[in-house]
Amino acid sequence: MKILTSCYLSPKGAFLDQELKIKFQDENWLKECYQYLELDYPKFYKMDNLSKMTIIASELIKSKHVFENLQDDELELIFANSNASQNTDLKFINSYTSQGSPSPSLFVYTLPNILTGELAIRNKWYGENTFFITPKFDANLFTERLYHAAQKGVKLCLCGWVDSKVDETNSLKEECFLLLVSINKTEDREGRLSFANTLNEVFQEYKIRNEV
Repeated sequence: MKILTSCYLSPKGAFLDQELKIKFQDENWLKECYQYLELDYPKFYKMDNLSKMTIIASELIKSKHVFENLQDDELELIFANSNASQNTDLKFINSYTSQGSPSPSLFVYTLPNILTGELAIRNKWYGENTFFITPKFDANLFTERLYHAAQKGVKLCLCGWVDSKVDETNSLKEECFLLLVSINKTEDREGRLSFANTLNEVFQEYKIRNEV
């Protein structure tokens, strides 16, 4: 298993392969990043924040030209977070409790795995995808899922930890960690343990850089 490229987003900035690419100035940092990248995808504005973060991070990864020879069914998506679609769920609840009418546009995004569908539509990727809910970022979970994907003959996986949650102080906490991984069937247990350690170190290093 090998990390080919990785990206990390938060309201503070966008990192690509541990390098700060964009330092956000605007409170609406997702819109700021969309405009900075000069994307032309109007559907972006209708998405929930999980999907927006994922689309932006995937575009940054695509800037490394890592998908150019990829067939449309050769990439598997493996995603996870700790709070499902909590942020959107709260907005949807508010739409019918406070505003008197449930919002169909919000209801669409009351499942976290919708973001994998948005990725597939945007990029015409037709491989398998899964989304897990776990208390915290779990490098071992991703590693084992990558191993199982390799046994099916998959060679590339786009993995993501994407969270948008309102905490106990009513503050919105958001982050997106994406990485493209090459995999093979012959990875032994020692190799998987080593990769899990590396993956956790990469994630923690991004969080440290984000706080500087």
